[in-house]
Amino acid sequence: MLFLETKAGGRLCYQQQGSGRPLLFIHGWCMSGQIWQLQQALADQYRLVTFDLRGHGCSTVPPGGMEGFAGYGADLVDLMEALDLQDAVLVGWSLGAQVLLKVYAAIASRLAGIVLVGATPHFSAAPHFPFGLLPKEAEGMRLKVRRNLERTLDGFHRQLFVAGELSDPQLAATVNAILAGVPVPSAAAALDGLEALMTAEMLHEAASVNCPALLIHGDQDPICLPQASAWLAEQMPASRRLLYPACGHAPFLSRPDQFNHDLRQFMEGLDARY
Repeated sequence: MLFLETKAGGRLCYQQQGSGRPLLFIHGWCMSGQIWQLQQALADQYRLVTFDLRGHGCSTVPPGGMEGFAGYGADLVDLMEALDLQDAVLVGWSLGAQVLLKVYAAIASRLAGIVLVGATPHFSAAPHFPFGLLPKEAEGMRLKVRRNLERTLDGFHRQLFVAGELSDPQLAATVNAILAGVPVPSAAAALDGLEALMTAEMLHEAASVNCPALLIHGDQDPICLPQASAWLAEQMPASRRLLYPACGHAPFLSRPDQFNHDLRQFMEGLDARY
């Protein structure tokens, strides 16, 4: 594990392996960089970078606090600058996809493309964006976090997958071990991330994306609805959307071979453009 002192005064934990075009992964709510273990095979072609968002994993909260998406985004910019990542592809999952959209304008000159997984520009449904969860569902999650974070996360982990998605016993054991190994963040960090999800919207930011984009979504995702990535695809002129059948919110875990294959194809397509 490597460490970066951010401009905000926090300690950001990250890992990197392999060489080639940078491929940086941004995890979701209450997760850590460890969630991308099944993508480590990509290090045979690319420079893989994973990290823990502030308040998650072994990354600390700076003196100014969590600061929602503004804080997550500032740390991401610091990391890309410190590692001098150029011509990079960033992969954002769920909350991580919104972090990526939040700072897209600030890092666009460093990007060759982006990959959004289980993504939505607006987590909660609203009159101008109906493709989100009802506000009462998000509020229910907030109450559960306050009562018992670990029990809430156990339930959340189960919600990531639909019936039959982890039918292979070996894969199920591997995925469960990965999830069990993710450090539980503090309740304050969990609530900050949830509050950010419930209140922030990235509609304008999504519409500004003009680089090549790959959108991957489970067709039965109950957390970030598939219609949300269909909306995103309409906003991004250089995008391609892939729906994984019989799949929930974490296709990179339940369909790692397909996910890694599709990611490689996207990366190779970028190489062919130049």
